Amino acid sequence: MRIRFHIEKRLHSQSNNFALNCSLETEDDSLVLFGPSGSGKTLTLTALAGLMRPDTGYIEINGRVLFDSNKGIDVPTRHRGLGYVFQDYALFPHLSIRDNIGFALARPFRGLTSQDANRVDDLMNLFGLSELAQRSPRVISGGQKQRVAVARALASQPSALLLDEPFSALDQPLRQKMRTELAKAARLFDIPIIMVTHDLVDVEALGKSVAVYRHGRIVRHGSVGDVAGEDWSGLFGATAHSERAENERPHNLSLTTKSHSEMHRAAV
Repeated sequence: MRIRFHIEKRLHSQSNNFALNCSLETEDDSLVLFGPSGSGKTLTLTALAGLMRPDTGYIEINGRVLFDSNKGIDVPTRHRGLGYVFQDYALFPHLSIRDNIGFALARPFRGLTSQDANRVDDLMNLFGLSELAQRSPRVISGGQKQRVAVARALASQPSALLLDEPFSALDQPLRQKMRTELAKAARLFDIPIIMVTHDLVDVEALGKSVAVYRHGRIVRHGSVGDVAGEDWSGLFGATAHSERAENERPHNLSLTTKSHSEMHRAAV
């Protein structure tokens, strides 16, 4: 995977301001965006997916320009060919597990082709979900929800998989198991991943290169071996006020993003 981006985005409120200004270029097939909550990691990920439009900059993945403010290019989310796994998984509660996975493949009013139906079946078998096919997301475990979200993101055969804090909702023993499963899936599908996390264990388990965020900027970019061996405790202590945030959006700042339905579509 070759990824290049320069993203600038300013967010404002009456009491606070936040500026995202980050640039990166890498050819590694596993990139981790690492840093404390509120530092701009998820804003970057949503910009890559097309869920948030930068004020200025460019985004290029595998030679394809997805956004360029100077040239007026802004490829819609659904045409970027990227799979997205949300932190809360964003599963459709009114659809079965099988229908969630097949959502991106279903044709309006006509359902799945036989080929697509077979792909959904293969993904359910791979992720151990076949026995849950007709169940609702409301009645399955956190680990099972994550498997459904990853399977759904892979169903449309994306060129890269974007993951926002994929293990944060899981307890510690389950996190290690799901890290192993995700790494296995990435190898099996030969798909690059871009993952947001504030956990160094995630970095070491799944990353090849790491971009370290602080206050809306990338302050370090290097290999996992180089970055994971450094002491980043000061990075998190310096932004303790942001760690209370439930997501990457800086506190009390308004952000114009795509509609909620568009965000659901990005996951597939």
